[in-house]
Amino acid sequence: MKTLEYVSIGVYFLVMVVIGVYSYRKSNRSSEDFLIGGRKMGAVVTALSAGASDMSGWLLMGLPGAMFATGISSSWLAIGLTVGAFLNYLLVAPRLRIYSEVAQNAITIPVFFENRFKDDTHILKFISSVIILVFFTLYTSSGMVAGGKLFESAFGLDYTSGIWITSTVVVLYTFLGGFLAVSLTDFVQGTIIVLALFVVPIVVITELGGISETFRYIELDDVKKLRWFEGTTFTGIISLTAWGLGYFGQPHILVRFMAINKVKDLKKARNIGISWMIFCVGGAMVIGLVGIAYMMRNNIRIEDPETIFIFFSRTLFHPLISGFLLSAILAAVMSTISSQLLVTSSSMTEDFYRAFLNKNATQQTLLSVSRISVLIVSITALILSLNPNDSILNLVGYAWAGFGSAFGPIMILSLLWKKTSRIAAISGIISGGGIVLLWMNIHHPYKDLYAIIPAFGFSLIFVVITTLLFPEKNTLVDEEFEKVDNIIKKEY
Repeated sequence: MKTLEYVSIGVYFLVMVVIGVYSYRKSNRSSEDFLIGGRKMGAVVTALSAGASDMSGWLLMGLPGAMFATGISSSWLAIGLTVGAFLNYLLVAPRLRIYSEVAQNAITIPVFFENRFKDDTHILKFISSVIILVFFTLYTSSGMVAGGKLFESAFGLDYTSGIWITSTVVVLYTFLGGFLAVSLTDFVQGTIIVLALFVVPIVVITELGGISETFRYIELDDVKKLRWFEGTTFTGIISLTAWGLGYFGQPHILVRFMAINKVKDLKKARNIGISWMIFCVGGAMVIGLVGIAYMMRNNIRIEDPETIFIFFSRTLFHPLISGFLLSAILAAVMSTISSQLLVTSSSMTEDFYRAFLNKNATQQTLLSVSRISVLIVSITALILSLNPNDSILNLVGYAWAGFGSAFGPIMILSLLWKKTSRIAAISGIISGGGIVLLWMNIHHPYKDLYAIIPAFGFSLIFVVITTLLFPEKNTLVDEEFEKVDNIIKKEY
């Protein structure tokens, strides 16, 4: 039986590598092609790539597991993320796409910040790059850990073998094809994910005898699991919905907006991306709920609620289909790892090597450095993942809050408020990221409140106050804002 599952997984891996080889031919001219796809991404690829790189394993394991364990009250997380993603498309995406090109064609977030605030000292870029390198290297390691544990729990392979298999495939197609390969594989992975989340709930509900029977079994198990405000607190609801604030500062998502071919395509990308997201998180939540009913009817217990999707995949489907469904989890994990690898390597190439070591580097040199950077980050993350410890795994919990609080407020204000000053940007990034680290690591009575709430709020207020106290007038910024506004009116 497992042999047929391996066949499906093998076909999936082969498709990923083929895409990497195909992308190599189109990403071998310059670092801009490798790191941002030459700004030639279409709306559909942009939408699914942004979605797939965002979701990771939590979509197919974490969210269904939370719904299975606590019921519909866990959906506040999905609501917060969906609203946050929509606002990110609405407020940030079009202006970032235009401004990043107007501001000396910036292809990374740190370079955009430096160009936007005319920072000749390079302090802003350096601080932003350090945050990206540290958080994403450890974040990537955690993704590799997830891949290793998936192979361990689903296929009975040892943990180390699972890590090597997952890492080798991701690194190979990212190393070969760069941003284009990552985006195209994200498109395929996003399609696999949505198909899996469409098929599994329908089959389970049919197996249970319909929707009404499904809800009857859930009520028999615990009627409170069908109530929005049961099993949680006001602080819990606020903390879950606040996850949506993180979208404004996630480099691996923001770079997708910078890479789209035409700004007008962002409307189409927004509609596709948000529809995909609603469908996916909805399907994931339904899997958790129908899992309650299925276990109740058949008197089955599972030790880990987060394995409910794996349970259904292997219990209700032919091994070939089961392998395809399990590859959806791999797709979610690998799409995030590859995006993090690319953003981290771009920071090493553009924000460190080009900025401080070789300002006159040729495009071929930068391209080589980009690929070497992918390997360096991969090897570092792989070494860390071979012996995972709490410090690495816990970092995933606040990496989202860290990026969201450090980059989110200044990203919004830099695009919408031209008076925002360079000093305010530096202080906002440091305060936002710093508060998250302190909030998560110092003992205090407010641990139940998600760190992004105080950190994002304080950073936003701090940037505004600092700008008002230390204003900076720059006519070049005024001209750039005027260009951005004119392009928005004409093309968006």
